[in-house]
Amino acid sequence: MAHLNIRRGLHLGLGAAPGLEIIDLPVPATLGVLPERVPFMKPRLLAARGDAVRVGTPLVADKRNPDVLLASPAGGRIAAIELGPRRVIREIVIERDAAEEFVEYRRLAADQLAALDSRQLAQRLMAAGLWPLMRQLPFRDYARPADQPRNIIVALDSKEPYQPQPGIYLRGREELFDYGLALLRCFGPQNLLVTLGAHQKLPAEQLNGRITHTIAGKYPAGEPGVTLYHTRQSARDNRAWYIHGQDLLLWAQFFQSGRYPTERVVAAGGNVTRGQRHYRTRLGVPLAHIMAQLEMPANQRCVAGGLFTGYQCLAGSHLGLLETSLILLDEGKREEFLALINPGLNKPTYSRLFASRLFPAGNVAVDCNKHGGDRACIACMHCADVCPVDILPQLVYKAILVEEVEEYLAHGLLDCAECGLCSYVCPSKIELTAILKAAKAAYYPDYNWNGNGEKG
Repeated sequence: MAHLNIRRGLHLGLGAAPGLEIIDLPVPATLGVLPERVPFMKPRLLAARGDAVRVGTPLVADKRNPDVLLASPAGGRIAAIELGPRRVIREIVIERDAAEEFVEYRRLAADQLAALDSRQLAQRLMAAGLWPLMRQLPFRDYARPADQPRNIIVALDSKEPYQPQPGIYLRGREELFDYGLALLRCFGPQNLLVTLGAHQKLPAEQLNGRITHTIAGKYPAGEPGVTLYHTRQSARDNRAWYIHGQDLLLWAQFFQSGRYPTERVVAAGGNVTRGQRHYRTRLGVPLAHIMAQLEMPANQRCVAGGLFTGYQCLAGSHLGLLETSLILLDEGKREEFLALINPGLNKPTYSRLFASRLFPAGNVAVDCNKHGGDRACIACMHCADVCPVDILPQLVYKAILVEEVEEYLAHGLLDCAECGLCSYVCPSKIELTAILKAAKAAYYPDYNWNGNGEKG
């Protein structure tokens, strides 16, 4: 087992992760599919409002590659299809029947895996709507089956606060996880990396030789892009695939059962609520179904996914295929009495502005207020100090502004882990992460998926 120590990053000081207890929630009346939240997907509807569907019925195809589908997580009837600007498909809501029917697929025992090549496995996963769970670096689109990866990274955790703990979702499913690892080996990677944070204390039966790398460090140590940066041997390693541990269990469950998997362990938390814990529920669960279990004030923002990498969502929405956490944050839209003389014992700060800088292990109160106005870059180097992949975000940012493509590539744009730390510590309130992420997306070749690698 190898050990990585990531020097840069940031201790967020947001308190403890969700507890190790898990609560089984009742099955909700509606479940949702959110094509808008699958990066780079150009969705095309395959169903209409009022249609009867089974669990696993294809609902959406990607226009770039019609074989890549998103499937229904429920059996019932399509109750609503919500569209956004330019008729972007935001959400498909399925009203669940009491007795749900499933689309049946052929099961695959572990000893049958060798009989199928990687393309056949990928085709089955695409037809079942589960292929987008496998992502490809550096652009983080879903993986392209024609590109045989040199490395596949299985990330069990990434120091992201309020994320499901691997000791919870692996409990009692170790054999299923082994099946998933055998499945990944069929794609022919030279290296299969299974990463775990060094802070995690898993029982011996959950480790059992499965972990290849333990990773120590501050957030975002363990994030797949960070892992790749610190383990790659040559430029050929840059195009790697990655999948999160819980998503690999979904793949394994699909092949073993012959049915679209429906179970999802979701972590819910935040510093404006009590009851930070894990919930066993369904894929596409309504956010309100989880929020009803939490104690929270009225003035909060819902974030699905990571604290810095997720997205704001409305309480009436559902959780997307790629998200496994719901975070509640204070909006921060209130006046603070005597703010100028407040020492800030519990205020987040990277510089020495507040006294909380003296207590890095303490708990700070994060809210959604920017606490300042936009201004020009002051070359403070805070963003470079915390960048886990050793790029200079301020120089990449300036090269992007003047459209110097070769320069911002030379400064490491494609290595960006999109962790959000550069924006978080920037005293000028520049949205560095969003700018770098948009530049990566603009540079992305956007293959037309016809197998020849040409731009679509």
